[in-house]
Amino acid sequence: MAITAEQVKELRDRTNAGIMDCKKVLVETDGNIDKAIELLRERGIAKAAKKAGRIAAEGVVEAYIHNGKYGSLVEVNSETDFVAGNEDFKTFVKDVAMHIAATGPRYVRREEVPAEVVEAEKETLKAQALNEGKPAAVVDKMVEGRVNKFFAEICLLEQPFVKNPDVTVGQLLTELIAKIGENIVIRRFARFERGEGIEKEESNFAEEVMKQANI
Repeated sequence: MAITAEQVKELRDRTNAGIMDCKKVLVETDGNIDKAIELLRERGIAKAAKKAGRIAAEGVVEAYIHNGKYGSLVEVNSETDFVAGNEDFKTFVKDVAMHIAATGPRYVRREEVPAEVVEAEKETLKAQALNEGKPAAVVDKMVEGRVNKFFAEICLLEQPFVKNPDVTVGQLLTELIAKIGENIVIRRFARFERGEGIEKEESNFAEEVMKQANI
């Protein structure tokens, strides 16, 4: 079927992909916008995978602070200084810093989670499944699924993005790599929350009033 300029514009507006790429996938999908978006995403993942082994040592360190109550620092690396100044790159880094401050992940990726932490979680989940009366034959599969959910809770790249829960931070990163054409790596981060780790003295208001009144 003939592809119209309006279809190309709609796909470009929704994906930020190049005009020729949009036209090509629309032809391949007979003008189906949703299928074209999925095809662009699949090809973007393939492109990103090819770039994953390339060294990324440039980039930026970005900070985000929310009302002086909590904040984050994140280092995101690119291959060149040129890309570090790209608006899409800078927007992504700011969004990631905000996401970290809001959700408090513990690790960037699941490979960083210590083996003892994973094993302890598996044991806990297995005990829970058995206590729920689940058959022993299916417990291991249940534990595997719940461990993946555990990773999605604590690993930045697997968390649903706070501004769009339909995609993960990792998917956003992959799309950015495909769009920019360089390897981009979220290297490390730190999150801070005011008063975190400080034992606060708990006071009983009623007792304080009684003391002051000599009751």
